[in-house]
Amino acid sequence: MHRTTRIKITELNPHLMCALCGGYFIDATTIVECLHSFCKTCIVRYLETNKYCPMCDVQVHKTRPLLSIRSDKTLQDIVYKLVPGLFKDEMKRRRDFYAAYPLTEVPNGSNEDRGEVLEQEKGALGDDEIVSLSIEFYEGVRDREEKKSLMENGDGDKEKTGVRFLRCPAAMTVMHLAKFLRNKMDVPSKYKVEILYEDEPLKEYYTLMDIAYIYPWRRNGPLPLKYRVQPACKRLTLPTVPTPSEGTNTSGASECESVSDKAPSPATLPATSSSLPSPATPSHGSPISHGPPAIHPTSPTPPSTASGANSATNGGTSNCLQTPSSTSRGRKMTVNGAPCPP
Repeated sequence: MHRTTRIKITELNPHLMCALCGGYFIDATTIVECLHSFCKTCIVRYLETNKYCPMCDVQVHKTRPLLSIRSDKTLQDIVYKLVPGLFKDEMKRRRDFYAAYPLTEVPNGSNEDRGEVLEQEKGALGDDEIVSLSIEFYEGVRDREEKKSLMENGDGDKEKTGVRFLRCPAAMTVMHLAKFLRNKMDVPSKYKVEILYEDEPLKEYYTLMDIAYIYPWRRNGPLPLKYRVQPACKRLTLPTVPTPSEGTNTSGASECESVSDKAPSPATLPATSSSLPSPATPSHGSPISHGPPAIHPTSPTPPSTASGANSATNGGTSNCLQTPSSTSRGRKMTVNGAPCPP
C-alpha cells in the first residue's frame, strides 16, 4: 500500500514567496531573462529605478525593463491552490479597496482584478467545503462505445440509470469512498472496489480536492466518478528449496572416501608386535603349515578400510582408496626377538 507523505507549506515557501516583499505571490510575474518570479506590483516598482534582477543581477533590459517581464498565471494558480484562504482574502482586499476608492481605474477591467470572482468560479476548494459528486458503474471503453452507437441509432435506452449522487467533504479520500461503496453493496473481501475518473484509476490517497485540482473539472456540475469491482490480487509464495547443510554426505562413495583419506592416529593403534601372528598360532582362514612361516610386515587398518580390503580380495570392487599408514614407516619390527628386514 502506498504511504502518503505530507509536506508542510513551509518547505515550499522559498518557491511561493516574493523575495521583495516576503509574502506569497500576488499576480505572479516572471523575468524573461532569468525566470525569477515576483509579485507584479513589487517588480514593477523595483524596475522603475533598477535594470537588474534583484536576485541574480542579470540585466533585464538596457532601457525598458518592463518589456522583459511576463505574467505567470500557472504559478499564481499553484499558489492559490496550495495556500489556504489566500485567494479569498485577496479578493476581499480588492473589493474593499475599490469600494473605498470608487473612481480608481481597474488596470485590466476584469472581474478578478476588481475582486468579484468567487472561489467556486476560480476552482479553489477548502478542506471543509462540501463537494457534490456522481458515482456510477464503469462499463469499459468497448461497452460504452457500443452503448453510444445504440443510442445514436435509437435502439438504446436514453435514460441514464445506476447513477448515485453524494455530498462529501473535500478532504475525503478515495479509500474512504471505496469503503463506503463496499459496505453499501456488501462486496466480499476477496474483491476490491476501484474508483475511476473517466477511464483512469485514482490513487487511494487522493482527496476530492486533489481530484478537482488534477483533472479538468470546472465545478459546472457534480464531480463525475465511476467504480468497478475486481478480484483482489493474492501474493504467491514461492516454495523454499532446502540447502544442504555442512557435514551432510550426499552419497555413500564420498563417505567412504572421507574415511579412507584419514590416516589412523598412532595413539589409537595397537602395538605392532602384538598384531603379528606368532609361529605357534596359525592365522584364521589359512592352512596350517609345518615349515617356518613367511613373515610380511603389515600395518593395522581401520575397520572401514579392512572391510573394503576383504571385499576386494573376495572378488568385489571398492571405491575406497587405501593409503599406507604413516606409522609403519621407519619403525623396527621384531619377531621373537630377532630383527626383521623391511
